[in-house]
Parts: sequence; C-alpha cells; structure tokens
Amino acid sequence: MKGLVIKSTGTSYGVYFEDGTIADCHVKGNFRIRGIRSTNPVAIGDYVEVTTNEDGTNWITELYDRKNYIIRRATNLSYASHILAANVDMAALIVTINHPKTSTTFIDRFLATCEAYRVPACLIFNKIDLLNEEELQELATLRQLYESLDYPTYAISALDLASSPDSLITSSPLYDIFHNRVTLLSGNSGVGKSTLLNAIFGKDIARTGAISSAHHKGMHTTTFSEMHQWDDSSWIIDTPGIKGFGLLDVEKEEISHYFRDIFHVSRDCRYSNCIHTGEPGCAVYQAVAKGEIALSRYESYLSILDDTQESKYR
Repeated sequence: MKGLVIKSTGTSYGVYFEDGTIADCHVKGNFRIRGIRSTNPVAIGDYVEVTTNEDGTNWITELYDRKNYIIRRATNLSYASHILAANVDMAALIVTINHPKTSTTFIDRFLATCEAYRVPACLIFNKIDLLNEEELQELATLRQLYESLDYPTYAISALDLASSPDSLITSSPLYDIFHNRVTLLSGNSGVGKSTLLNAIFGKDIARTGAISSAHHKGMHTTTFSEMHQWDDSSWIIDTPGIKGFGLLDVEKEEISHYFRDIFHVSRDCRYSNCIHTGEPGCAVYQAVAKGEIALSRYESYLSILDDTQESKYR
C-alpha cells in the first residue's frame, strides 16, 4: 500500500495513508545499500510502498521517485549526506538578525543547496520585534539583497502571530507560502521555528526553548523531523535546528552555478572554467571589486569552494 512518510525517529518511520491512518514502519537493512548514498535512504516527504507481515509489522519495501530533495552533510559521517526532506514545494529558512544571529554564510549555503537540488526557497526574518534601529537597517539591507536575487523575503514576529494566530490565516503574506504546498521549515536552533509552527496551527504542536545566555544561541527543541498536515492540501515539515549546509559531490567549476548573481556575471569571464578567485579576465572578481556583487555573497561562495576541509560543513 502506498503512503507518505511524515515522521522519522531514526529507527522507524510514521507513514500516512489516504484513509487517514498512520502506521509505524521499518526499513530492512539491505534497503539502505541499494545505491542510495545517504544515512537515511527514506526521508520525510517520500512516497513509499508498505507491506505488512503476518506478525503485524510494517515494512517499507519500495521508494517512489522523488521530484526533488534537500540534503545536508551528515553529522556522524563526514562523507555521507543526510536527506532533510523530499518532494518539497518550498524551503523556508527562518533567519534572525539577532537573538541569535544568523550568518549570511549560513543563508547563502542554504540557498545554494536549494538551487543545487531544485527546491524553491524563501527567507523569513523572525523576531523583528526585538531589533533596535541599527538592526532594523541591517534587516532592510539583507531583504533588499536577497529580493534583488528573486528570493522572496518576509519580516515577522512569530510571538505576535502566536498571540493572534487568525492573523496568519486572514492577512499575513506567509499564508501563500504554506497554502497548497509542502513547505520545509529550516534554520539555526533558537530562531523561532517552533514558535512559528505553533502560530500557524494555532496550538502547541512543537516544543519551544530558551536562548542560551552564555552563547546567545538556541538550544535544540526539535529532535527529529516531522511533517504536519495544515489542511487537505498543505503540509509543513519541521526539522531539527541545523548548524550548516554544504554541497556534496560538486566540481569546483559548478559551485558558481548555484549563486544566481555570480552565475549571471560569470558568463562574461574570459575562461569557461574560471572559478572566480582572481584569474585573468574574471568578470566575477571585477564585479565584486566594483560592488556589483555583494562581498558577503562572494565570501560565502569562497567558503563552499574551500570545503575540502570537512569540518566546514558543520
């Protein structure tokens, strides 16, 4: 019977079927080595075939083709990937200017990963109620930068939405992100993913946590990925707090393809195999010097280019 994987605990999977039932399913060990280079060959959002044995146990026996997926480098195996979710219509990165601060490198790595795996992306800037004047200016600058690259951006206070959840349904532009889509919510720990998720549903379905006063970073509250049904045609995927993204199995010459601004300018480089680190006739290097490409974007590109050091994925 065909079902949708909506929950993963690391040892088993919750599979949703058309009749509204959810079954706890397992994956046999040999399924993990059938050409799938990942720590989790079955992921949230996958459509799978489930077989029930005579003893009542449910086993995933087939994985249906994915339209896309989004991955990060696995934390326990430096050369393995971890699939965050499959069949995603929109990947929404929750960003905070402060409390805690989301780095532009993290934002750009997320967006490059989405580009590489053909997942549309947007940025949701949260906790704007906590920002001072200088931070609000930084917010405006970042929104202008990413909107110029055709990434939709939104500025919200999840706490305000949580205090009046109907506003999300009736007037918030976030409605269009989530309605009639499978949307992945991602971000560093502490950026307010769980608070936003609770606001969207109008009830507590995710645990929220405090920010560490010592390090100004969030503490993990979501320990496994889970897919929540918002309405008949809308699902939202909540993921554990992520520390970093990186591109896997990508040639250096290809990395610029996943930076829209750099790729656009790179067509004017003198050499087709230019990697934009100061080669003769490099149009990208010249554009950065002129301020036509944001320095933060270029530095993010260089950080991925330099990812031969495995720790940079974490």
